[in-house]
Amino acid sequence: MSAAPGGAATSATSATSATAGRTPLITVLGASGFLGSAVAAMLARTPVRLRLVARRVGSVPPGVAEVETRAADLTDPGNLRDALAGADAVVHLICHRTDSHAWRTGNDPMSERVNVGMVHDLINTVRGKAGEPPPVCLFIGSTSQVGLTSADRIDGSEPDRPASVYDRHKLLAEQALLSATAEGVLRAVSVRLPTVFGDCPVPTAADRGVVTAMARRALAGEPLTVWRDGEIARDMLYVTDAARALVTALDHADALAGRSWVVGTGQPTRLRDLFTSVAEIAAALTGRPPVPVVTVDPPAHATPPDFHSYTVDSSAFRAVTGWTPVVPLRTGLERTVHGLAKDRREQPAGG
Repeated sequence: MSAAPGGAATSATSATSATAGRTPLITVLGASGFLGSAVAAMLARTPVRLRLVARRVGSVPPGVAEVETRAADLTDPGNLRDALAGADAVVHLICHRTDSHAWRTGNDPMSERVNVGMVHDLINTVRGKAGEPPPVCLFIGSTSQVGLTSADRIDGSEPDRPASVYDRHKLLAEQALLSATAEGVLRAVSVRLPTVFGDCPVPTAADRGVVTAMARRALAGEPLTVWRDGEIARDMLYVTDAARALVTALDHADALAGRSWVVGTGQPTRLRDLFTSVAEIAAALTGRPPVPVVTVDPPAHATPPDFHSYTVDSSAFRAVTGWTPVVPLRTGLERTVHGLAKDRREQPAGG
């Protein structure tokens, strides 16, 4: 696959083909999730064999790929072994984050099992396949793994000091995969993403992030809340740009393997400005005045990095892959709010 700067990926065969003349098999773990469904849709448009695995069987995305779907509880090592069988590349999109805040504090007993234990299961499964070419493993990390840093622009060279249990688990999983790469067990690429948002055409894969939460409030006529003065800034990446970065990383796995890479837009967005835009877009759809954006005290589970503004310098990743984001923030927000408004209109009364 080659991708011109800013262009869409066109194939996913070059870095994942283990044997000449054989169509590569890519397994996507967590394929029915928000980001997973976007990645699956892009890969389906490429000439590969695609195995989509999740707890629930999802719909088969249209395209040229040979697609199979599997429903499986991947915390069972046997199910994971079956999902990985014959795969030339694995996209690991599974993470455990409940709707509560237990994932941040470590009070969720499933967090470590899913976010760290499953990665060790994956490594042990691949390690047992002596004599086979080491598969590519694309791991999705988070830019928040860096923790509290004095820099307002991160490029991946910073030392990691994760502040939440979730970020510590992400780092442990990433380190295990990179160590396995050094051993020659597999070829792992970790792509650390910032806040990913957007709309999703798959009903079971709605975004549960802050943009969607605030858009739903705005459409319902409820005020939007921001911590303190709302001056905290974040790097906001639209879901199709994030998915394209991951698909492009597969093609460049040989050059990217063995380390982590940060990906983002490079543009900081203040949360107050972000929520104000959401309120304006929702108002245009509902015909009501924009809902107010009000400040509130931070919750007890907030950590110091939550109050630190930063943006992401993706120049290293771009230099290798040619990837660049193409969806402007305002466009992404409009698509997100419009998609949620459409869902509200189509929802049956009382549903």
